[in-house]
Amino acid sequence: MNKSDFSFELPPRLIAQHPAARRGDSRLLALDRRTGGMEHKAFNEIVEYFSPGDCLVLNNTRVIPARLIGRRERTGGPVELLLLKRLDEARWEVLARPGRKCLPGEMCVFGGGALTAVVEGIADGGCRIVRFSYDGVFEEILDHLGEIPLPPYIKETLEDKSRYQTVYAARDGSSAAPTAGLHFTRELLGELKRRGVYTAELTLHIGLGTFRPVKSENILEHHMHAEYYEITESAASIINRAKNSGRKVTAVGTTSCRALESRAGNNGLARPGSGWTDIFIYPGYEFKIVDRLVTNFHLPESTLIMLAAAMAGRENVLAAYRAAVEKEYKFFSFGDAMLIL
Repeated sequence: MNKSDFSFELPPRLIAQHPAARRGDSRLLALDRRTGGMEHKAFNEIVEYFSPGDCLVLNNTRVIPARLIGRRERTGGPVELLLLKRLDEARWEVLARPGRKCLPGEMCVFGGGALTAVVEGIADGGCRIVRFSYDGVFEEILDHLGEIPLPPYIKETLEDKSRYQTVYAARDGSSAAPTAGLHFTRELLGELKRRGVYTAELTLHIGLGTFRPVKSENILEHHMHAEYYEITESAASIINRAKNSGRKVTAVGTTSCRALESRAGNNGLARPGSGWTDIFIYPGYEFKIVDRLVTNFHLPESTLIMLAAAMAGRENVLAAYRAAVEKEYKFFSFGDAMLIL
C-alpha cells in the first residue's frame, strides 16, 4: 500500500486560515461507510446522529506554548525549538530548527537568558534531546516565553488563542490541538447530554506522531512517533457501558481513536491505563472499540487520512474528499468536519 494511494487535489483557497466566526459554525459531511452515501449538514446538526446511551469520547489535552524562539549562544544565530515530549524535570525531546546547527553541546538562549537549553543528543527522526536550565517554575517561564505552535500551512495570525483549544481542554501537554474537538461548544455538548448521550474524556498529548509526514512510498515502512495517553477507570466504565449495551462509541478526532484502540482488550472493551502509543491505523485495521469518528479533512498522504480510510474505506473517503472540494468545504485544522458513520 503506497502513500500516493491517499493523495488528492486540493485548491489552496480551501485551506482554512482562521476558525469560523463563531465556534461551532462549521459544516459537517456525514459519510456512511457501508454505502458511501453522504449528507451535508451544519455541524450543530450532528446531534441528529446520536441516540440515548451512545458515548462520545473527547481528548481533553491542552496545547501548551511549545514553540520557543531564541538564539544560539556560540554564533548568535536564530534557533527555534518545538517541545514534543517531556522526558524528566529538565529534559525534553524537541524539533530544532535549523537542525543542522543544533548539534550535541550547542546551547540555545531564550528570553535574554531566562531560559537556556543544551543539546544533549539526537533522537529518532532527527529530533533533539535538550536539557533546560532556569530559575523558577518551568511552566510559568514557558507561558511567558513560548508561543502556541500553529501548523505551517496557517499563514495568518490567530487573534484569539483560545480558538486553538477545545472548550474542554484540561490537561497541559500537547504540541498541537485535537482539531476535531474545536467544533464543539458547551451548548452543543449540553444538548447531547440532554438527549441521553454520555461523554467520556481521555488524554492523548499530541506530538510528532500526529503531524510527522510519511516519507516512505510504502506506508508499512512508516513508524509513528510515540505519544502519551491516559484512560481513567471512570472513562473506561462509561465507554464499556455503551459497548455492552450495543450502543455506538464515537471518537472525536484521530487522537481519541488511537488512544482507545491502543487500550482495547480482546473482548472489545476499553482497559483503563496510561503509557505511550505508536499505533498506526491504516486500511485493513479492524476497529475494536470505535464505531464512529468525528474528524476534520486532512493533509494528502498523511497518517490521518489513512486512519479515516481504515474506518470508511479508501474509495469512500477519497470520494467524500472530492465532494468536499466540489462544495468548497474548508480543510485542515480550522476547517470543516466529517462524521464517519
